[in-house]
Amino acid sequence: MPKYKDVIDLYDDNGKRIAKQIPLEAISPLRNNAIKKIASLSKRTIAVNLAGIEKALKTGNMAGAMIKGKEIDIKLVDNAKKIASIVKEKVQVTSDDGTSVSIKADGKSLVVIVPEARTDAGVEYTTGFTAVASAVTEAIIDEFKVPMYKANMVKGAVWGRYPQTVGFDGANVKSILDVPQNNEGAGYALRNIMANHVVALVNKNAMQGVALSSIFEQCGAYEMGDAIGNFERSHLLGLAYQGLNANNILYSIVKKNGKTGTVGTVIETLMARAIDDGVIHVKETLPSGYKVYTTKDLPLWNAYAAVGQVAAVMVNVGAARAAQGVPGTVLYYNDLLEHETGLPGTDYGRSEGVGVGMSFFSHSIYGGGGPGLFHGNHVVTRHSKGVLIPAVTAANCLDGGTQTFSPEATSGLIKEVFGDMAEFRSPIQVVGAEAKKIAKKV
Repeated sequence: MPKYKDVIDLYDDNGKRIAKQIPLEAISPLRNNAIKKIASLSKRTIAVNLAGIEKALKTGNMAGAMIKGKEIDIKLVDNAKKIASIVKEKVQVTSDDGTSVSIKADGKSLVVIVPEARTDAGVEYTTGFTAVASAVTEAIIDEFKVPMYKANMVKGAVWGRYPQTVGFDGANVKSILDVPQNNEGAGYALRNIMANHVVALVNKNAMQGVALSSIFEQCGAYEMGDAIGNFERSHLLGLAYQGLNANNILYSIVKKNGKTGTVGTVIETLMARAIDDGVIHVKETLPSGYKVYTTKDLPLWNAYAAVGQVAAVMVNVGAARAAQGVPGTVLYYNDLLEHETGLPGTDYGRSEGVGVGMSFFSHSIYGGGGPGLFHGNHVVTRHSKGVLIPAVTAANCLDGGTQTFSPEATSGLIKEVFGDMAEFRSPIQVVGAEAKKIAKKV
């Protein structure tokens, strides 16, 4: 017997129904194995830049410093197959545990997926990184018989400045997740993946980008204790309607407003749908004729508002082809929605508040970085949980190359590592298929 009465149909990024009559819990990170796999692969998949290690050792230039007299000239790229074999042997626990070491770019890099046995043996998600970094260090030292007094150079070329710095500054081993010390608090690991990374993973498909960002954000809500008890349904509804295009609302609103629409017409379309679906209704009509709306289901209204927020961004930024418009669109979409309905905007006002601060930090007086660098862990955007970053990702998917910090510049390695994995490339289909599979069990 499902916990919630909500039943949804799931549609893909082309508006095609892929799953019918799905219980809400079937898309829960606690129940849906596809979402679990996305979270698992995020902490178990590690990139190794063999070309970078080789260059650092040959020149002595590593982690922002030059070390003279201890250079090591060894051919790592030419011996990538051998290094990969040794690393796999060191990381693997059993022969059938899913350990994988792939050679990329003609030996210039490796992609290592460590087994769940290693991540399950500890409690911290950095296990994947540390296990691979240690295995690569050992493999190089052993295979090339690096003498004891030069072995520290291998460690520096692989690990970077760690432990001199909190982060792995200058490391040639990379994870999509940042170190725990850089997280704003408990449960922020998956929220600390920048929008540009997601853009690269989904190859700039805005609908898929919204889905993947929503999965990262809502998994974070479970990790930090937000999606517990009275609040769980609200997060699941946000994931379903905004992230997974439940009942095709997101797709249909964007399609209707795509050619000539504005933020205002998106609100009109959203409200018409919400009224037709019985989510909101008129509470009273004032003497001026202004209608004040109310709802019997505030979490469901919030999910509809979140859908409209992403749709408004897709329509507005899609027309401009410039992601810089995302904070202003988020701000004024919610401002207009609140004035039009008398109901709270997305995330009960928090998304609107974030729009103000994000405008300042992304490209205004401060101008610290473009919208693609933002994530749910950022000091500006962390306050709206679950439903804000998907809109930012959508904007960056639709950007026409206006950013100084483009996905190509910041996230090429991430695309190389995860780009072949269906869970990251097309999460709507993968999660939908799993939801359909377990619907009756739920």
